[in-house]
Amino acid sequence: MSNLRPLLDSLTLRVENAANEYAEQIAQVAPTHRPGAVNLVRYMALRSQDAVELQEGLSALGATSLSHPEPAVLERLHAARNVLDAFDGKAPTYPMQAIASAYADADDILDANTQALLGPTQDGTHARIMVTLPSEAAEDYDLVLDFARAGMELARINCAHDGEAAWEKMVEHVHRAAEEVGREILISCDIAGPKVRTGAIEPGPQVVRVRGERTAAGEPVAYPTLVLSDVSRAEEAQEVARGASASAARPAVPLEVDTEWVAALEPGDEVRFAEARGRSRTFTVESVEDGVAVLRGERNCYLAEGTVFSHGTATTQVRGVPALEQKIRLHRGDELVLSTSQEPARIVEGEATTIGCTLPEVVTALEVGHAVIFDDGAISGRVTEIRSNGAEREAVITIDHAGPTGTNLAAYKGINLPDTEVPLPSLTEDDVAALRFVATHCDIAAVSFIRTPSDVAFLYDTVEEIAAEQESEELAQRVRELGIVLKIETVPAYQQLGTVLLEGMRHEKFGIMIARGDLAVELGFERMVQVPGRIMKLAEAAHIPVIMATQVLETLAKTGLPSRAEITDAGYALRAECVMLNKGPHITEAIRILDRMSRKLGHSRLKNRQMLRQVTSWTN
Repeated sequence: MSNLRPLLDSLTLRVENAANEYAEQIAQVAPTHRPGAVNLVRYMALRSQDAVELQEGLSALGATSLSHPEPAVLERLHAARNVLDAFDGKAPTYPMQAIASAYADADDILDANTQALLGPTQDGTHARIMVTLPSEAAEDYDLVLDFARAGMELARINCAHDGEAAWEKMVEHVHRAAEEVGREILISCDIAGPKVRTGAIEPGPQVVRVRGERTAAGEPVAYPTLVLSDVSRAEEAQEVARGASASAARPAVPLEVDTEWVAALEPGDEVRFAEARGRSRTFTVESVEDGVAVLRGERNCYLAEGTVFSHGTATTQVRGVPALEQKIRLHRGDELVLSTSQEPARIVEGEATTIGCTLPEVVTALEVGHAVIFDDGAISGRVTEIRSNGAEREAVITIDHAGPTGTNLAAYKGINLPDTEVPLPSLTEDDVAALRFVATHCDIAAVSFIRTPSDVAFLYDTVEEIAAEQESEELAQRVRELGIVLKIETVPAYQQLGTVLLEGMRHEKFGIMIARGDLAVELGFERMVQVPGRIMKLAEAAHIPVIMATQVLETLAKTGLPSRAEITDAGYALRAECVMLNKGPHITEAIRILDRMSRKLGHSRLKNRQMLRQVTSWTN
């Protein structure tokens, strides 16, 4: 036991000094966050060195293992020192009153900060339920009301979709539903941030496949169907095509032809043509109405732009055949060239494809060795060469991860750059416009792709600029009181989390979201075993609320039946102060189940601490 005292005293001194080292940053945080800021830097000091030997020694004595020190770090160390004093028969070194009340005080601060940002939670629950509103919520009030009745406590609008007119209607519907169910429902809006994507790819040939559908026994379910019209009736033809096939999997294909030619068609007429592979086909006119003809055939076919249709002696050429979307097929070991050029990529068999980037500044920041991840992790590689091609800069990427038989990369797919310092502001012009709407209509702005403390500072400067634009001091104050949530979804944000949180805590209504999707892409799945838990612990030390997001009960929301694993995952997510559900046809049922789970867990667990209530289900 004698070696434990110097280990403990040394660690305690390090933790005590942390607040002095960060005194300047702590002085900048909002008054309500001062205790959390002090405890945060103490927790960072605690975790900056290995304390396993001390933990194991204290645990062997039956004293304490120093587990779960997050709410009150210094007081936990003081308690351990007092236990060692008791073993020696000495009076406690540190006052007991401060130690005894430390956890309860920390819980009260976290509760107050959570309620300020996220609003009150329902009785018997710890975590709030945030629900992503689909586009239909702008027109369908009953849908929003069903969410509210099922247990939605916060509504989420994704500002990357729809537009201000739709957002306004969603806000109106949420307020109306909140009034009807008799409780407050706050509105959080996602601000997209500068999303890096692949550039355009040259379109492929203008060819379309016209197909029918048969049963396993070969009986026809739906025949190959064409809908023909001239260009003036193209919209009507599109509408007819949506209902012209008996199979949603094999829709009718609308095409444009000459006006006089389609006007001469009558039901029962036969139309002949040579399809793109040179094979003869015959389709029969089933109906003609207002210049729109529906034709059905017995056999599938491929139709190219300019295919000649014959009816008797009259002919016409087909127009309006959409170009095929081309994709780059990538295998492990292949090279892909990412360029500052905005020219569409041209795919040539046997050659490395050069593709642009929607934010060319990113390409200039890449260096040899940097990881580049495409399409949510489906494809990844590392930069092996940086070169110039005229005025353009190019990064040659050698692919080290793709499917066993290769993976397709399409245009405008997301790019993640975990190793690269992106030379872009954290808010685009579109983001600032969205933030202006959110600050004047909603309660919380959840800002994506924060990377550094300077990104947070830029965000707060932008909020202040929006406040200064307002016509009255009352409106300006409303903007300043906007809740701010930082989405932690990049490697730099995780690596600098302590200082990112300190900068964020300058704002009174403040929290974070663990956006597990992009975070998993950048970190790799094996590191996701630890990282969300570590982020939650750091936020608990700072006494700030956490929203757990991405794929919570996703199978249930999409199919109506949850997997066993995602029920367990939802239980873990409910340790956070808020859980976000995404969209899906069965989302209302997902809300109900999460609400029931939250009520059950709310009585038995607080954060990482299990409440030792009686277990009545054990009979033996």
